[in-house]
Amino acid sequence: MGILQTLFHAEEDIQGSKSRAVFIGLFVAFGGILFGYGTGTISGVLAMDYVKEHFTSRGHFTANETSLITAILSAGTFCGAILAPLASDTLGRRLGLIISSIIFSVGVILQIASSGQGLLVAGRVIAGAGVGILSAIVPLYQAEASPKWIRGAVTSCYQWAITIGLLLAACVNQGTHARNDSGSYRIPIAIQLLWALILFVGMLILPESPRFFVMKGKIPEASKALAKLRGLPQEHESIEAELEEIIVNYNYESSVSSSSIFDCFKPTNHQLKRILIGIAIQGLQQLTGINFIFYYGTQFFQNSGIKDPFIIQLIMNVVNVVMTIPGIALVEIAGRRNLLLWGAVGMCVSELIVASVGTALPNSFSANKTLIAFSCTFIASFASTWGPLAWVVVGEIFPLTVRAKSVAVCAASNWLFNFAIAYATPYLVDSEHANLQSKVFFIWGGCTFLCFVFVYFFIYETKGLTLEQIDELFETCPSARHSKKFVPSTSSANHSDTCSDAGKGVVEVVEKV
Repeated sequence: MGILQTLFHAEEDIQGSKSRAVFIGLFVAFGGILFGYGTGTISGVLAMDYVKEHFTSRGHFTANETSLITAILSAGTFCGAILAPLASDTLGRRLGLIISSIIFSVGVILQIASSGQGLLVAGRVIAGAGVGILSAIVPLYQAEASPKWIRGAVTSCYQWAITIGLLLAACVNQGTHARNDSGSYRIPIAIQLLWALILFVGMLILPESPRFFVMKGKIPEASKALAKLRGLPQEHESIEAELEEIIVNYNYESSVSSSSIFDCFKPTNHQLKRILIGIAIQGLQQLTGINFIFYYGTQFFQNSGIKDPFIIQLIMNVVNVVMTIPGIALVEIAGRRNLLLWGAVGMCVSELIVASVGTALPNSFSANKTLIAFSCTFIASFASTWGPLAWVVVGEIFPLTVRAKSVAVCAASNWLFNFAIAYATPYLVDSEHANLQSKVFFIWGGCTFLCFVFVYFFIYETKGLTLEQIDELFETCPSARHSKKFVPSTSSANHSDTCSDAGKGVVEVVEKV
């Protein structure tokens, strides 16, 4: 833990168990494996010979069938994400995750039982609803439960778990795709029940978010949960100080705004600005084209004349997992803005090269090598920046009164864009429709240029700040470009003019409560 403390610049006087803080955040991130494995499995399943022979009447899936089976999961996740606050704000973040794992398991069981497209689609819708609830609550719980010195890294681990899930799906698909029986698709689908069981059991043990208890006015329970998270007695001064900061800030937020879903879009407390930032970063994350690789990569590489497309897809997943680690390590060192800016540059250059070479030299050996190489650099750029950091930003920029609902809206926007892209992409690359093939990367490359512009003008630097200090940042710093100059006031109960274009520092202190 000493290495972690040095790496992430934790304060020397920080109190409590650092290993416990890391472990709890990492375990909750395990929910990302359900997310990643569930989305990654379908790419290989639809390319399996047994599935194509028994789930279609013509021995192959049409663009319409591929779109429906793949994208329908995202339709379910959109609904699940929108409904997530009903669980997270009513029953708690912890029980919300337990419910999501149960719903997910029901969907998986239906997919295992399927022998045709109808039940497979129904199962994916229900499993998607579980994943949607999970995707809205995991980053929320991580941000609320983690100390500020490692909050960004812990929340980034959610994306890392997603990449591990994608890799595991590729490995299992590689091991079963040659089978000439129903085990070819039922085995990879059934393994999802194991991930759901692990999350279910773990959440029975872990504590509730102390900020949820503060919302409900259960201060003793909040103190107990915070003490358990930090590994300290309830009467410890650091527990009392942190809890007081949470309570004071929540009371102030409650005095200036309510907590309905409509309040997520009100200008009060700069909430409208925050929700638009959250929706935009989640939408742009999907518009990078990353899920084109993981949803349709196997079929795309197959159509491009590349031998062993399952192996190529496996390599892409390995790159995705490995390159997420630098993002986790650097998020509290380089900061959110720098990583997102450089990631956008790397993705844009890589995708434009793939599109240009693929267009100039279609289906050639050189073009295929370039396609593979720069697909890997694109994935590496995404995995170390936009993959984890989009969830970090969404998990930490909202005030407590509407945090669960705001995160749910942003997660739902992610899944809405995911659904649109997953449904449209087969038509874009299919030879009987738009037939763009590698040219589709011109679209993704243009979107990643927009990613750079968006970050430069709208993403605030929140490195090293508590969630309560981030509220102060949005209230006192009008320009994201100058957010690095922000210096929080000594008390979370105060706002200070600490972020001016000239960097004048602290001036007038205004009492919150």
